[in-house]
Order: sequence, then structure tokens, then C-alpha cells
Amino acid sequence: MTTIRTPARIIPRAFPGIKPDEVQEIIINSQIKTHPAGTVLCREDAVEHTFYMILEGDFEVTKIINNSEKRLLKTLSAGDFFGEMALIHNAPRAATVASLTNAVVLELSKDGFDRVLKRSPSVAMAMVGEISNRLRQNDQLAIEDLRLRAAELADAYQKLAEQDLARREFLSNIAHELRTPLMIASGYLHALKKGMLSGEQLDASIETIRRNVDQIVNLTNDILFLQEMELVLPDFQQVDMVTVVENVITKYKKKAKERGISLTLKGGSRMPPVQGDESSLERAVTALVDNAIKFSPPKGEVEIRFAEQDNHLTIRVSDNGIGIDPEIRPRIFDRFFHLEKSGDELYGGLGIGLSITRQVIQQHRGTLDVQSEPGKGSTFTISLLKWK
Repeated sequence: MTTIRTPARIIPRAFPGIKPDEVQEIIINSQIKTHPAGTVLCREDAVEHTFYMILEGDFEVTKIINNSEKRLLKTLSAGDFFGEMALIHNAPRAATVASLTNAVVLELSKDGFDRVLKRSPSVAMAMVGEISNRLRQNDQLAIEDLRLRAAELADAYQKLAEQDLARREFLSNIAHELRTPLMIASGYLHALKKGMLSGEQLDASIETIRRNVDQIVNLTNDILFLQEMELVLPDFQQVDMVTVVENVITKYKKKAKERGISLTLKGGSRMPPVQGDESSLERAVTALVDNAIKFSPPKGEVEIRFAEQDNHLTIRVSDNGIGIDPEIRPRIFDRFFHLEKSGDELYGGLGIGLSITRQVIQQHRGTLDVQSEPGKGSTFTISLLKWK
């Protein structure tokens, strides 16, 4: 049931201590108006000259924070009042007040208030007392808002500091990852130039140079790919993910064999094509397989399994490696996050593989999920839309 207040009941709340004849004087100099829902009666930063008392309806009081965020300060209903500061000076409104429902208000203009003061000076004292109370309340709101903003700024500063540290570590990792293959390749090239190598030793040296140069090229391509893919949306085509995965397995067979890790594909004989860019998706799967092998123990198992789920095709990459600590799981897809060590085991790389995978899958309007338990392994699941 809608609550309706009479001016005779509201005015003494706005001006405590005034006499009945002064209440009538205010009513005589005021106007009762109706407003539909959504009407703005007070607008933040505007210089206005009307005081409002709510007879019927609900209002919201909002303020713009940081030039963009609209923050709700409070709600008002029948019996409340607002805008009293406009009666005594020309300062801009501190907040916006808008009706949430159809509303009826008693409106007192500054001119009307001045007429009341000429006949009833005690109203001025009541107004001063009420405004003093409101100022104290506003001060408390301002202090609370400042505390909130200070906490938000501290949090933002902490995040910036963490990002800055991560970037510096990332640059340090790049330097380290590039320095090693560059030094190896450079050393062998100097030996070749001086004619120090021949026969099988020469062939082995050239292979070492090729392998290290490939490592540099792959690293550089990964960094450039991560930056450029944000700017270019591929023209999606039909992609056979079975072929993509088989290519990745072929590429990693030797690495897996060297570590005694079995790399197997299951459930992938006949699968429907997906919508996507083949080279990007191959990079995404490559990063998952590379990580699975890297973090698996010797004689471990890496399994890739296909499945269909409604209009999606899923590719699941599982390992029985070190798993992921719950504390770092939220950060594993961050561009600058890199796990350097687990126990006595050191891990190379920049840690951008999972970031590449996530970005590729997001671009394909798919999902990337992870399930992991420390010491028991991890499973990453890609879900992609089937080709229609």
C-alpha cells in the first residue's frame, strides 16, 4: 500500500521546533506537484533553488565517482526531504535525486522561503540547525567515501606493483632464454669460421646451431604472435582438429621419447570440423602439449582425448605431472606468469604458452578449463564450436 504524507506532518521534520502557524506559512508559499518515474529533480553540479519534501513515492540519490561510476548513496520515500542547501546559498547540487516511482512532492523555492523568513524568523534558526545536522552527515559520507577510495587506490597500486615486477621478471626471462641459445650458436659459428670442425663433428655442430637458432626463432615468434593476435581477427574456416593434434604429436614425439614419456591420442578417429584458424589452434594445442611434457616426470603419460558435447568439440590434454598449486592457479594464464621451480626441478621457458592458448580460444569463442591436483597432474580442456 502506498504511503502518503501530508505537508503538515513533513514540515516539522524538516524544520524541528517551528510553530503551527509557521507550518501553514510554509505550505502557503509552496507548491504540490506530481512527477512520473524517472524525473530528475536535483541534478549533480547544477545550481538550483528548490527544496523538496516527499509526500508520495520513492527517490534515489546518486553521485558520479571518478567521472564515470554512478554510485547509489541512499533511497528516499514519503516523509523524507532533500535540497535544503539550495535555500541558503548558490552552491551546486552535491548529488542527483531522481524519482523511482510516480511521486508527489511539496516544492519550496528560494523566493518562497525568503517570504517565509520575513514573517517567521524562527524558521531560519530551525533551518540552520537542520543544515548543520545534514552537513555532519555529509561529512561522514565523504569520510567513508574517501576511505573506500583510499582502499581502492591501495589495491590498484599493489596490482600495478605486481605487474611491474612480473614485467621485469618477464624481460629477465627473455634475456636468459635468448642468451643461452645465442651463446651456443655463436660459439659453434666461431669454431666453424676458424676451421676447427670437420666430419661428423662438423655435422653435429651444424645441427646444434640449427636447433638453437630454431629455439630463438620460435621464442621470438611466440612473443610476436601474442602481441599481434590482439589486432587481427582470423577469417575462420573449417578446421580438422584431429589433423591439428596429430601434427602436434608428430612434432613432440622425439621430445617425449627423450624423457621416456608416452604421448597418446584417444577418441580421435573421426571428429567433426570446428570453426577456426588452423595455425592459431595448432599453437594453442602445442602450448598445452609442451607444458604437459615439461611438467611430467620421466616415464610419465600425456594423453590427448577428443569428445563431442552438443554443438561443441572438446580436446582434453591430461598429464600425471606435478599438478598446479591452488594458490597459483588463478595466475597460470597471466601473460607474465612463469613457474621457475618445483622442488628440485628447474623449468625453462617464458611461461607465455598458456596465455597464448587462452587468447586463441577466447578469439574462437570457445572455453578453456583446467582441473588439477598437486602431485597428481593436470587436465586442460578446450571446447570449440563445431562447423555449421
